[in-house]
Amino acid sequence: MKQPIIALIDCNNFFVSCERLFRPDLDTRPVVVLSSNDGCAVSRSNEAKALNIPMGAPAFKYKQLFKDNGVAQFSANFELYGDISERITNLLATITPHIEVYSVDESFLDLSELDINDYDEWGRAVRASLLKHVGIPVSIGIARSKTLAKLAADRAKKQPELGGALSFINKPQEDIDLYLAKAGVQDIWGVGWRLAPKLRAEGVATALALRQFSSKRASQLMGVHGRQLVAELNNINCHTLERIQKPQTTITRGRQFGMDTSELSVVESAIASLGARAAARLRRGEQLARGAAIIIRTNRHKPGYRALTKSVTFVTPTSDTGTICAALIKAVEELFNSHEQYHKADVMLFDLLPNDALQLDIFDQQARPAGHEASRARMAAVDRLNDRFGKGHLIYAAERLSNAWRPRHNLGSPRYTSAWDDLPEARVV
Repeated sequence: MKQPIIALIDCNNFFVSCERLFRPDLDTRPVVVLSSNDGCAVSRSNEAKALNIPMGAPAFKYKQLFKDNGVAQFSANFELYGDISERITNLLATITPHIEVYSVDESFLDLSELDINDYDEWGRAVRASLLKHVGIPVSIGIARSKTLAKLAADRAKKQPELGGALSFINKPQEDIDLYLAKAGVQDIWGVGWRLAPKLRAEGVATALALRQFSSKRASQLMGVHGRQLVAELNNINCHTLERIQKPQTTITRGRQFGMDTSELSVVESAIASLGARAAARLRRGEQLARGAAIIIRTNRHKPGYRALTKSVTFVTPTSDTGTICAALIKAVEELFNSHEQYHKADVMLFDLLPNDALQLDIFDQQARPAGHEASRARMAAVDRLNDRFGKGHLIYAAERLSNAWRPRHNLGSPRYTSAWDDLPEARVV
């Protein structure tokens, strides 16, 4: 049996790179992408990092620094980022079908079946291809385990002389150890800020020290996860590629409001919109929900913080937007207090099952086969129209009760790749 060879493709400062793709004038300027309500930095260019702007930096606290240093700011444009991510995945799939999309900006590839002589050169060639055909810079790490591949990619990102790719395959262990000695224990995949203090207390401050750490002691400190970490750093792969996406167990959609509100219609509109988005995601996964829940919150940074929750159960599992939103809006009406100022809402669909596992209740008029099939056909038509003409083209009226809840998005870039109206125009004179 062949030993696994795993490559991690990690997009550099992904959200910023997507913004720069259509704004080459920003290539050397510091750039930050901001979260919901233009609140905090969720992606930073290398130039912004050099200004000591941390991840999660509140924009209002860094307003003067942004102004003094010409920092370009963007509201997060997730529709654009998702489309660019899909383009990258499609290109990677032409290299090998053995791919795991780990996140919007990271993918693992299994290279075990590919005939590659020089993995460093292969990585640089793939990086050049992605830069040419998609326009996004990436860092590539190649190793026998996912943990080592992530460390290699991180080192390739930090050392420009590596050309954006680093392979630990066919390298002497002492050479690999030199790279591991440069990686802090907090930078190891699966360690982070929670487990790092425990390991430092044991004298483990680097990835190299953890590779040489006692597997038994690691297990005592961190359970099975600790033993696997040590094994992965010693070229023993413990995490195989998940090529088939696991069915979701819950679907959650939430949003912080553009401004606090005590208007029922505003909260109802938010819940209807979030419920519709969750239901659409449910249908894409070919699933049904047995239950749904809402959470409406006041501002946790103000006195009297409250989080109110209510759940509903469907007699027959459903993915019908109308059914789900009607139940959620009724739940909101029961919870709502006009004397409160609401700051955020969340919707969750839970107890999910596949479409083909549905058992209809013969005593429920709406759940009889004819009613269920009519619901599925109606939702399929809605989804087709929205896919063809754009997300939100056909919606339920409750979603338009108010727009006052929608987050501030004052610095948004055009949806260059997914909206005709946002395409740049060229004038020939």
